[in-house]
Amino acid sequence: MPATIVVGTQWGDEGKGRVIDNLAEQSQMVVRFQGGNNAGHTIVNEAGEFKFHLIPSGILYPHVTAMIGNGVVIDPRVLCQEIDALKARGYDCGNLRISSNAHLIMPYHILLDSAHETQLGKRKIGTTRRGIGPAYTDKAARLGIRVQDLTDKKILRQKLDTAIGEKNDLLEKVYNSPGVDPFEVMEQYAHFADELASYIADTSLLIDKALKRGEKVLFEGAQGTMLDIDHGTYPFVTSSNPIAGAACVGAGVGPTAIDEVIGVCKAYTTRVGEGPFPTELDGALGDHFVNRGAEYGTTTGRKRRCGWLDLVVLKYAVRLNGLTGLAITKLDVLSNLDQINFCSMYEYEHDGACENFTDFPPHQSMFYHCRPVYQTLPGWKEDISGARKLSELPPEARDYLKLISEEAGVPVRIVSVGPGRDETVEM
Repeated sequence: MPATIVVGTQWGDEGKGRVIDNLAEQSQMVVRFQGGNNAGHTIVNEAGEFKFHLIPSGILYPHVTAMIGNGVVIDPRVLCQEIDALKARGYDCGNLRISSNAHLIMPYHILLDSAHETQLGKRKIGTTRRGIGPAYTDKAARLGIRVQDLTDKKILRQKLDTAIGEKNDLLEKVYNSPGVDPFEVMEQYAHFADELASYIADTSLLIDKALKRGEKVLFEGAQGTMLDIDHGTYPFVTSSNPIAGAACVGAGVGPTAIDEVIGVCKAYTTRVGEGPFPTELDGALGDHFVNRGAEYGTTTGRKRRCGWLDLVVLKYAVRLNGLTGLAITKLDVLSNLDQINFCSMYEYEHDGACENFTDFPPHQSMFYHCRPVYQTLPGWKEDISGARKLSELPPEARDYLKLISEEAGVPVRIVSVGPGRDETVEM
């Protein structure tokens, strides 16, 4: 797997950090290619639990170069906090590199994000209010401030003067909210420049050289396929493209460099924030997934919405990402259930007619009104956290994995049966 992309197949929170951590042991480079600190990856190893929002999951291996690609939007305050937290636990972060072309999240982006969500009221999208969307908006409008601008105080001052005048007008006159002080922002970001200067690099060039040396490079996506701004449940999506095709743009490599695409799929489905979710469960069964799976957002702490596995969504993700393999996470959460349901298709009623969808519906309004059609497999009672081989799993668990693979049309490569680094079944 010289160049492998790892993406989420659902609405994020599938356990991508755990899978990246597993694959990074045999890799030389891990590259985060999109999103910002609205993402959260949790890793558990012999040193304890780690929560990452910007730094790639491979940072914990000293032999791995961890890259933040140009497609990421970076809040330098959060990044500096993550670096300091790692140093406090004995990791020197000398293996971290940051693309000089990555865009920065500024204080006014965070204020605008929060003000806009508040104004929307009941129509809110459910953003993390961390300034991700406004930062990407400025990037597209060619008003963004990039990491490389931190290294030139004159350019930084000029860009801040242009941006802050406009943003303060918007904050004060449209949202009735206080603006930001340009002198304070300049002083603050000059400090970040000093903190981050040694990590800034031409990451695209470094990735190219690594691939030409035959090294193994992992491309790490944030969020999930159903949060993709083009292909997800718009407008309840993120502000970037978490699908595999964006790895090339967000890391600066050509598509012919990619060898494999691994999709991470939870053994059931979760979602954080607003938006449609056909297989969502309420009551005791939903609480079972929340409690057994510790389903609270890494970034926000919000309780995740939980439901049965949605194979229509999974097949959609296989198609959009060109998946070559699957990693199934949290299979252990399904233990002790009498039966396991899975959604095999949707039922959609409109104008007195009923239509079934085994592929993802073509229109958002249809998806809102689709009802899941379930099939059932028997569950298992055994504790599977000690399984390390497929043969050590109960027959019912093996049947479930076989069904997922057959329906998705791609092999299952990895199965996690617990939160620990070693609690993994290699297929």
